[in-house]
Amino acid sequence: MSDYGSTPPPPPGGGDGGYAAPPPAGGGMGGGATDHPKGITVLVLGILSIVCCSPLGIVAFIMGNNALKEIDANPSAYSNRQIVQIGRILGIIGIVLLVLSLIWVLFLGGLTAISGSTTSP
Repeated sequence: MSDYGSTPPPPPGGGDGGYAAPPPAGGGMGGGATDHPKGITVLVLGILSIVCCSPLGIVAFIMGNNALKEIDANPSAYSNRQIVQIGRILGIIGIVLLVLSLIWVLFLGGLTAISGSTTSP
């Protein structure tokens, strides 16, 4: 007996080969978690506080704290907690750089005042 020309039987599991489609990403019609609207802003401010403008670290830290409180109040609504945390940490680093630069400027200014008052022409 030959099976040549007959159709093969369907695979077990409903014809999908045992693989199911992945679930849709958050933000779909199912009411899943979405990104917090201030998440990317906090991250960008944190990066800018390190790269060029240290006072932005204060803004990133405050906005990051507020966004984290909102995320913690409703964890199933937001999905970008890590991005907010990273931006907040970068803001903290920016604040530390701001404080160190202020100390450095004040120290050099103090040295200039001391060295300028002790020299005589």
